[in-house]
Amino acid sequence: MKKKSQIVSFMVCSAICSAATAADQQVAGDETEEMPGMVVEGTRLSDVSGKEVKSADLAEALFKKVPEVSLVRRSGIANDIVLRGQKKDNINILVDGAKIYGACPNRMDPPTSHILTNNVEAVEITEGPYDVENFGTLSGAVKITTREPEEGFNGEVSANGGAWNYRKLAATLSGGSERVRGLVSASSESSDQYQDGDGRTFAEQMEANGVDPTRLYQPRYRDMEAYTKRTVMGRLDMQVTDGQKLSLSYTANRSDDVLYPTSPMDAPWQDSDIVTADYTVSDLGRWSKRLEFSAYRSWVDHPMSTEFRQVAAMMGAMVNDMSSSISGLRIKNRFELGDATDMTVGFDTSLRNWDGAYSGEMMMSWIDGYASIDDVDTENRALFAELERDFGALVMEFGARYDDTSIEPGSSSQPANDYSGFSAYAKGTWQMSDSTRLFGGVGQSRRVPDARELYFTMPMRNADTGMVMVMNVGNPDLDQTTNREIDFGMENSLGDLYLKTTLFHSWLTDYILFDDSLMMHKFQNVDATIYGISLKGSWSFGDDLYVDFGFAWQKGEKETPLAGQTDTDLPEIPPLKGNIAINWDYLEKSSFRAELVAADAWTRYDADNGEQHIAGWGVVNLKVRHQVTERVAVTAGVDNLFDKTYAVNNTYKDLTLLEAGGGEVMLLNEPGRYLYLNASYSF
Repeated sequence: MKKKSQIVSFMVCSAICSAATAADQQVAGDETEEMPGMVVEGTRLSDVSGKEVKSADLAEALFKKVPEVSLVRRSGIANDIVLRGQKKDNINILVDGAKIYGACPNRMDPPTSHILTNNVEAVEITEGPYDVENFGTLSGAVKITTREPEEGFNGEVSANGGAWNYRKLAATLSGGSERVRGLVSASSESSDQYQDGDGRTFAEQMEANGVDPTRLYQPRYRDMEAYTKRTVMGRLDMQVTDGQKLSLSYTANRSDDVLYPTSPMDAPWQDSDIVTADYTVSDLGRWSKRLEFSAYRSWVDHPMSTEFRQVAAMMGAMVNDMSSSISGLRIKNRFELGDATDMTVGFDTSLRNWDGAYSGEMMMSWIDGYASIDDVDTENRALFAELERDFGALVMEFGARYDDTSIEPGSSSQPANDYSGFSAYAKGTWQMSDSTRLFGGVGQSRRVPDARELYFTMPMRNADTGMVMVMNVGNPDLDQTTNREIDFGMENSLGDLYLKTTLFHSWLTDYILFDDSLMMHKFQNVDATIYGISLKGSWSFGDDLYVDFGFAWQKGEKETPLAGQTDTDLPEIPPLKGNIAINWDYLEKSSFRAELVAADAWTRYDADNGEQHIAGWGVVNLKVRHQVTERVAVTAGVDNLFDKTYAVNNTYKDLTLLEAGGGEVMLLNEPGRYLYLNASYSF
C-alpha cells in the first residue's frame, strides 16, 4: 500500500480581458449553423442532432468541427478523440453529467461511442484544468447534453442512406405538459466496410499492407458488414413544485459485429447502458439558491474475439471478455455572498469497476481462466468549492477540489494503491472595450492511473513446453499525473469579423506513457510539457453569407527519454490542423456549406513507440439542407469530394495494433468519397 499526498500552492492569475459580442446566428431551421460565439473556456456546439446527420459517430463530428480535436480512427464507427494532444483518462467525457468508461483496454469502445449524434443536443468542450466538479479532469472535459423533452406533442422521423450501403432509421417522440414532459428516441444503422481513396475495403487495406496472413479475415467474413448499431433513449422531466425539478434518463446502446482492421481482434457485440437522475431545489433561503442532487450509473460489456480471423480457423478463437461500470453521486449547493459573488460547495463520489478474463477454443483453450484486468475497484471521494466574483469589467472565478482515491484489485497477488491530491484554478475575463476581451487562467489538476495502466496482464505460453507465464503489462508502482497549466487569450469583434486566439502551456508531472522497449511494466511515469496555440473566427458578408475558420497547433516533449529509448517527442501530438468553410443561408430554412479540412504532415512523432511519418492531407466536404415543406427537410452531402487517400491518426503502441510489412504498424486510411442523403419529417 502506498500513500501519495501533496498540497500544492500556486499563484493566482489575475486574468485579463474579454471581448467580443457573440456573432449573429444564421438561421436555417433545424440545420442552423451558428457563427462562433463566446465560450471562454473552450467550444460549444449546439443542435448536434439536427446538424450531424451523416452518421452516429460523435467523435467524427467533433473532429470536423473543432480544430483542437483530432480523430483516432479504429473502424467505421466507435472512434476516439484526442484533445490538445491528450486522450483516454487525461480528458473527462460526461453524458448529462454521468461518466462512462469503455470496457476495452484497446479503446475499441471509447466513451464517445456510447452516445449517438441523433440523441445529442449540445457538446461543450473545456480545455485545461478548469473543472473541479468532476473526478479526473486533467487537461480537458467534453460535456455532452442530450435532447430535452418539449411541451405539447411533437416528433421527428428520419431515414439516411449513403455510400457503402450505409442505412439508418431514427425516430423521436416528445411531449407533455408544463409539469411533466417525456421523450423517447430510437435508431438503427449499419454499414458495409468503407473504401479508402484507392477503393480498398478494410480487408483489402490489410492485405495491401502485408499484414500477417493469420490475422487476415477468413474468406467467409472478408466482405461482412463493418457494424450494426441500435440505440434507445428515454427521458422524463417533472416539475414537482414551482421550485423543485426531477429529471430521469436512460440510454441503451447495442452494437454487433464491429470490425477493427488494425487490431488483432474484433467485437462480436458491445452493449452499454447509462442511467441518470437529477433533482434540483431552488430558493431554499439565503444559504441555498440552488441545491442539486445528481446520481448516475453506467455499465459496458465488450468481448474482443479473434473469431473472424484466419488464426481462429487454425487454432480456435480467443476471447477477452471485458466489463466496466461506474456509479456516482454529486451534491452541490449554490448560494450568494453579496450582490456580485456566487459560491458553490459540493461533495462528489464514484465507484468504478473494471473486470476481464480470457477464454479460448481448441488449441487456445489453455488461456481459459486467466484474468486480463482482475475485478479492480477505483473508489473516489472528494470535496469541491467554486467562487465567482464580478468586479464590473473584470470577472474572476476560483475553484478547488480535494480527492481521496483507493484502487483495489480483486487478486491478492497485485498491490492496492491509495492516492490523494489537491486541484485548484483561478481564471478570469476582462472586458477591455466593446470589441476586445482578454481571458486567462492558471490551474492544477490530477488524475490517477487506471486499472489497465496498473494491473493489465497477458498470459504467454511456450509452444514446446506448454508452460504459461503471465506478463504484467501494467505497472502497479505508477504515480498519479499532475497537470499545471497556464492559458491566455483574446477575443475580438471587429465589425463583421470575429476572432478568438488562445495560447496554453502545460507542465505534466508523472505523465503516464507506454514504453515499448520493456518486457514488463510497460507503463511508466515521465515529466513532460505540451504547449500550443489555436485561432477560431468568422467573417460575415451579409445576412445570408459568412465564413468560419480555425486552426490548432501543439507541441509535446518528454523531459527525458523513456528507459532504453532516445526519442523525446510525446506521442499522439497531432500536427497543425485547420478548417475553413463558407456558409450560405438561402430561402428561410435552407443552407449550403462547403468546407476544407486539412492537416500538416507528422514530422514530430514517437518513433521508439511505434509512431511513424504520415503525409499531410486536405479534403473538401459539401453539404446542402433544403426545407422542402414546413415539415419535410432533405440533406445531401459529399465528404472527401476528390476521393483522397489519407490517414489522420498515428500508430502509438499504447494500443495493440497489427504490424504491416516492413516492421511498421499498419495505418488505417480514412474513407474515400462518401455521398449521403437524409430525409426527415417533423411534426
